[in-house]
Amino acid sequence: MAVLITGIGELTTNDAELGKLRDAAVVVDGEAIAWVGSAADAPDADERIDVDGRAVLPGWVDSHTHLVFAGDRTAEFEARMAGKAYSAGGIAVTVDATRSASDEQLAANLRRHVDEAAKQGTTCLETKTGYGLNVEDEARSARIAAEVADEVTFLGAHLVPPGADAESYVDLVCGEMLDAVAPLVRWADVFCETGAFDEAQSGRVLKAARERGLGLRVHGNQLGEGPGVRLAVELGAASVDHCTYLGEADVEALAASDTVATLLPACDLSTRQPLAPARRLLDAGATVALASNANPGSSYTTSMAFCVTTAVLQMRMTIDEAVWSATAGGARALRRDDVGFVRPGARADLQVLEAPSTTHLAYRPGVPLTAAVWRRGELLTSGFASKR
Repeated sequence: MAVLITGIGELTTNDAELGKLRDAAVVVDGEAIAWVGSAADAPDADERIDVDGRAVLPGWVDSHTHLVFAGDRTAEFEARMAGKAYSAGGIAVTVDATRSASDEQLAANLRRHVDEAAKQGTTCLETKTGYGLNVEDEARSARIAAEVADEVTFLGAHLVPPGADAESYVDLVCGEMLDAVAPLVRWADVFCETGAFDEAQSGRVLKAARERGLGLRVHGNQLGEGPGVRLAVELGAASVDHCTYLGEADVEALAASDTVATLLPACDLSTRQPLAPARRLLDAGATVALASNANPGSSYTTSMAFCVTTAVLQMRMTIDEAVWSATAGGARALRRDDVGFVRPGARADLQVLEAPSTTHLAYRPGVPLTAAVWRRGELLTSGFASKR
C-alpha cells in the first residue's frame, strides 16, 4: 500500500541532487521510498498523511552501540561523577552479569533498548558483542543480536578477561571464537587502547577477521593519542570510533582515507573526557559520523538527538553537519546507501519532528521532538490521522 506523506515544511533528504526541500511530499510504498518532491506535484496514493508543516528527515542511523548486556553500573557512574577516572576495567562488571543472564533476559533487554531508540527516531542500529569474552557467550550474544539489530559486530577483543593471559586470549579471539561468531556477524572490532589491546594485538585480531571476510571497525584514541586511527586507516577499516584524542597526523590520515571518524559525544560527557575535535576533522575533509555508544558503563543513552544537540552546542558543528553525521554519516560508517537518505529506492525510514525545522534539535535542547517514526515503511508511532 502506497502512503503519501504531505504537508512537509522542511524535508532533509541528504541527497546531493534533491537537497533540502520546502513544501515537500514523500511517497512510501511497502518498505521503500517511491517518490520525493514538491507537494504540488505529488502523485496519488492509497493513503494520505498530512504532517502540517513539520520537518521530516531520515531516521537516525546509530552505528555504534553495545546493547547485548545485563546488569547495571550505576555505582561506577556515581564514582566517576565524584572524580574517579574512567578506565576500560569496568567492562568486566558487565561481563559477569551478561554471562549469568539467560538468553531470554538478554534478548528482552536488547529489544527494550532498540524499541526505546526507535521511539526517538533511530531506525537503523548497529550493536556489538563483547560482554561475553568466551566462545560460548560471544556466540550467543551474536546470535541474539542478529535477531534484532540491523548490523552486528564481533567485539571479542573488548577486554582481556581478568586472570587471562593477553596473548593466549588473542589467540582464542582469532581462532575458535572468530570461527564461532563469523557466520552471525558482518563486522569485527577491537578496543585498541591502553588497558585493553595494544597495536600488535589489535592488528592480529583485525587481520584474522578480514581473512574471514568480515568488515573492520576500531575503537581508537579514546583515552589518549595512540595507534588506533593509524591502524584503522592502514587496514581500510570502515570506521574508527571515539577519536577523542587526535594528533595532526591522525586528522590528516582520516581526511585522506575512506575511514569514517565516528564521534561519541554522550560517552565523552559521561566519562568527563574532552569532546572529540569535530571541527578539526570536518575542516580537514574527514567524513564524520555521530553515534550514541549506548552501553551500561560509559554512555547509557539511546538518544541520537542528544548527540546531535551536543555536537551543535559544544562541538561547533552546524545543525546540517550534525544531522548528516547522525544519518548519512552513520550509513557511511556501516557502508550502506539504503538508509540515512530520503530518496527513491531508499529504505522507508523517516522521522517527523514536532518542529518546523531541524534547527530546533539544537534550538530546543532536551525537548523530545520526535512526533512520528516510519521504519521499513511501518508507522511505529504517530499522532497524525491518515486519510484514504
